Amino acid sequence: MELKACVLFLLLLLSTKPVKTCDFPAVFNFGDSNSDTGGLAAAFGQVPPPNGETFFHRSAGRYSDGRLLIDFMVQSLGLPYLSAFLDALGSNFTHGANFATGGSTIRPPNRTRHQSGLSPISLNVQSYQFNDFHVRTRQVQGIFKELVPKPEAFTRGLYTFDIGQNDLTGGLFLNLTVDQVKASVPDILGQFKTVVKDVYDKGGRFFWIHNTGPIGCLPYVLEYLQINEGQMDKNGCANPINELAQFFNRKLKDLVNQLREELPEALITYVDIYKARYSLISQAHKHGFEYPLRACCGYGGKYNYNIHVGCGGKVNDNGKEIIVGSCKDPSVMIIWDGIHYTEAANKWVFSHIVNGSYSDPSIPLLLACQRKRD
Repeated sequence: MELKACVLFLLLLLSTKPVKTCDFPAVFNFGDSNSDTGGLAAAFGQVPPPNGETFFHRSAGRYSDGRLLIDFMVQSLGLPYLSAFLDALGSNFTHGANFATGGSTIRPPNRTRHQSGLSPISLNVQSYQFNDFHVRTRQVQGIFKELVPKPEAFTRGLYTFDIGQNDLTGGLFLNLTVDQVKASVPDILGQFKTVVKDVYDKGGRFFWIHNTGPIGCLPYVLEYLQINEGQMDKNGCANPINELAQFFNRKLKDLVNQLREELPEALITYVDIYKARYSLISQAHKHGFEYPLRACCGYGGKYNYNIHVGCGGKVNDNGKEIIVGSCKDPSVMIIWDGIHYTEAANKWVFSHIVNGSYSDPSIPLLLACQRKRD
């Protein structure tokens, strides 16, 4: 509530007209591990410590030391943290649900989770879950009204999407070339469009869509693909991989423009997460961060990352078994485990996107239900 009040105060100061903020009663999120609040953990086993250590002081189903962007978003809207749709224990869906799971892709994976590391709960499955949730909520409204959203929440709620990263890296990890992955983007986004339109058909009107971040700056990509020095930019990120992400983002933005024409009652905000995250990574020291490409929770190598042993895993070090733990101070690190971001990085990024400065149209989160006025 404190963050919401601060943003509202700034909006009032900057506006010459009365500002009526959106009173979103619920948030429905679709995505991957960047916004998973416990879906994968509920399906395949809990996320090990030290994940969650900074804020929750325990493992909380998130691949981070603390809160994710989606946590800061709902908090700024005055809503509780989203329960994962798959989590049967202690969940409350009054103010929405989170269908995201770590490793999710837009297109259904053609290999098992064991083979690929990808989640079988791709975006189309998340869509099926949402449709079932939508129907069953109405059926049990009279019985579990204190645990499920009110019917109007589905039309007045905010629908957030943060997915696509694993479609790109998954292709690269299958030894496809960058051009081959680019060739798959139209089909990937075609399936994304189908889900957005389906949500619209169910009454959804307000959409907040994140593009994909600078995946060429992540240790798991840099280590796995063995990027050579000639392909690095001045910040140590892999140029060809970041160019792939930017290609995907351009096509996603084109799709958002198409959806605005095809879904006239929808208000769709496109958020340039790539620009925000790369700004942080490229100016890390200016913003109080250290070692921008180095994992906080990891083991060995240039990036403190080992593709065979993840955060919280066990490794044999000179005959002694040790648990891969976190760094001394996660608050000054950007990358948490080589794949995901720290709470500090997520907080910084959120503070820079909440006011709409990285959005198209440049509308703050609290006004995402309103059309921009000239």
